[in-house]
Amino acid sequence: MKKICSASSIMEAQIMLDLLDHNCISAKLFNEHAQGGLGDIPFTHGYPEVWVIRDSDFERGQAIVNEFEKTPVETRVVFCRACHEENPFNFQVCWQCGAGLELPSSREGRV
Repeated sequence: MKKICSASSIMEAQIMLDLLDHNCISAKLFNEHAQGGLGDIPFTHGYPEVWVIRDSDFERGQAIVNEFEKTPVETRVVFCRACHEENPFNFQVCWQCGAGLELPSSREGRV
């Protein structure tokens, strides 16, 4: 098991977990509830951490996380075709149901 990254928020960590899962990489989230202890513990110890289960998936997982981190901040939205939930335009999977949003046709005309 290897630590792939620390996220700035639970939401960001969950997105990374979903991206890894979408690419058949098993991962775990640690420090999920540690942010409640901020003030009592150093803030760097409260960051959510994403760890890959199999060491052999580390490099591929790190490439996926690095690609996600390079994605520019986007304010437009896209709606999931499966559950019709609103998602930020740069999401690749629906935060509600986990369905893929990567189809280019689902991103056209959705502002």
